[in-house]
Amino acid sequence: MFRRRRLVARMWLVAAVLAIVAAVAAPSGEEEDLTMPGTESQQAFDLLNQRFPGNDAEGAEARLVFKAADGQRITAPGQQAAVEDTLGSLKDGDQIASVSDPYDDKAVSKDGTIAYSTITYTAGATSLSDSTKSALEDAAEHARDAGLTAEIGGDALDAEVEPGGTTEMIGVVVAAVVLILTLGSLVAAGLSLLTAFTGVLIAFGAVTALSVPLGLTSTVGILALMLGLAVGIDYSLFITSRYRDERAQGREPEEAVGRALGTAGSAVVFAGATVIIALAGLSVVGIPELTKIGLGGAGAVALAVLVALTLVPALLGKFGNRVLARSIRRARRRGRPVRAKRPRLAGRWAGFVLRRPLKVLIIAVLGLGAVALPTLGLQLGLPGDESKPVGTTQRDAYDLLSQGFGPGFNGPLTVVVDTASADNPQAATNRVVDTLQQMDGVASVGEPVLNKAGDTAVLTAIPETAPTSEETTDLVNHIRDEASVLEADTGADVFVTGSTAVNIDISQAMSDALLPYLSVVIGLAVLLLLVIFRSVLVPITAALGFLLSVGAAFGVLVAVFQWGWAADLIGTEQTGPVMSLMPILIIGIVFGLAMDYQVFLFTRVREAYVHGRPPREALIEGFRHSGRVVTAAAIIMCSVFAGFIGIHSPTIQTMGVGLAFAVAFDAFVVRMAIMPAVLALLGRRAWWMPRILHRVLPKVDIEGESLAKHDRVLTSV
Repeated sequence: MFRRRRLVARMWLVAAVLAIVAAVAAPSGEEEDLTMPGTESQQAFDLLNQRFPGNDAEGAEARLVFKAADGQRITAPGQQAAVEDTLGSLKDGDQIASVSDPYDDKAVSKDGTIAYSTITYTAGATSLSDSTKSALEDAAEHARDAGLTAEIGGDALDAEVEPGGTTEMIGVVVAAVVLILTLGSLVAAGLSLLTAFTGVLIAFGAVTALSVPLGLTSTVGILALMLGLAVGIDYSLFITSRYRDERAQGREPEEAVGRALGTAGSAVVFAGATVIIALAGLSVVGIPELTKIGLGGAGAVALAVLVALTLVPALLGKFGNRVLARSIRRARRRGRPVRAKRPRLAGRWAGFVLRRPLKVLIIAVLGLGAVALPTLGLQLGLPGDESKPVGTTQRDAYDLLSQGFGPGFNGPLTVVVDTASADNPQAATNRVVDTLQQMDGVASVGEPVLNKAGDTAVLTAIPETAPTSEETTDLVNHIRDEASVLEADTGADVFVTGSTAVNIDISQAMSDALLPYLSVVIGLAVLLLLVIFRSVLVPITAALGFLLSVGAAFGVLVAVFQWGWAADLIGTEQTGPVMSLMPILIIGIVFGLAMDYQVFLFTRVREAYVHGRPPREALIEGFRHSGRVVTAAAIIMCSVFAGFIGIHSPTIQTMGVGLAFAVAFDAFVVRMAIMPAVLALLGRRAWWMPRILHRVLPKVDIEGESLAKHDRVLTSV
């Protein structure tokens, strides 16, 4: 790559251009809803699509909610005329499928102050034209001019979440400043950013181009952007830093590049592989959306690794001495010997931990344990309009509907009665209706809707409580328990579905999959670290530290998104359950990133130990070489993740907060405090491994031991 740098650079430039062209030419598609194959709610949806053909349209839907002026009723002649005039302006609009009349459909609250109309469209939310959305907003404004309160709910005004805001740019600026301070060279800092942007551009372009054929959502693209940018900068930083160390030792550029990739590059391969495996492993959970998110993120990381191993050495050859620190370049010009300066702070910190290992270990473990305590109250769910920022029309519409029709109106339950095997279909349906009406927690039950064959009935049950409340979850479980009795008595199959039931099923599936997935990830971590470090105790300690950092990150999520601590700082006014996909997704991502820092930091420690240093000296030497770079890499990654918190999407905000804190806890507490304290207490025992494992496990030379032997052979010759 160093010798053929022009060819390599041109190939990556062509790849970037092709990705941009493919993304621009790609058609826009609709975002798919979350599904969970095998759950009762999904079985019910499949049955509805089969028994009610043609009713599974993917068009967007809006709810135009009206509230009468103070002291008046929405049914008063003047108020009703304003409502009907507003709706009449929409009926002949483009992409309109239907506009309901709240007075004919009895969509008026009991106190007569609030009404709503359901507007359906012929296209999905992301395919609605700007003129169509403007017409809806103009209609609401027309109603406001007539003295009504009018707000718009539903998904018609939803738009794809797109990156590129102020907070993301702040994250990139922070990363650039950290790179300049760490490397002491604008060119070296620019090289890391350039290579990261190259990988991210290609990954984001590929996700955009494949979004329609593979059904990828905007979350997949943003995660690919977030991960690709973070690991891309870090991987380039590690290789560039090792290259500068080799140059400072007097080696020629080409040899320095080879040695940098033979050591730091090998660590990048292993670190990237752990992230890729952990993310790809999300596919075993069985949620298609989670599988796509995992594979999209894994692809972005794989590209970052490939760019780091090819484009970084090519650009190092292109920029030559300009990637070196100014002091080193000045010394070379004056013909003075160059000695690499080792950061004193990292070495001093390692010495501090070595002098007080037990105290550091106890304080760090208890501190993370305290932060992790809120995890015991973790609740999972999927956000709706209630999670939108206060003041938005979707949130105001949600609040108006809750005020006029009860909190459960925004999360109706759809009860499907399959009477194909029932002896008396009518009696079976009536029995289900009576059971629901007598059930505590059910506010109302709608009239049954039958299909043409008469073998399927659909009921709408409105809970008394909000969609994300524990009481609603208990109600769904109670209905399903009663369904088994009804099936035995009537012969009809009864299913509960709807968005609320789907959210409950997905959240339960996530809870059930969390521990098995965590066990697989921990086992994989131990196995990989056994191979890398040739030690039993180091991998076990690293895995336990990973559990602590993840637990502490979950504690922060509960405190912020459930309890509301500092939630207003990120624009989250409504607290509720944590996004159900987040815990398992954060485990997969943080596992790989935690292994990144474990590999990059402690391979240098083991390198010093393998080359003959005593354990305590090896620890200090490893921190002197890698402590500053790992610290910079962690700050960069935290700033990149935190930069996405400003995107007003519950998924992205939760992901940004969780990942930023998880990386901070893992890098600065686990890898910088707990791990060196444990190694100091264990001494040489930390690097012990049974002979049988030495023979069985494959030999991996990340520390450059073979390069050191090669040097010794050349010296003896």
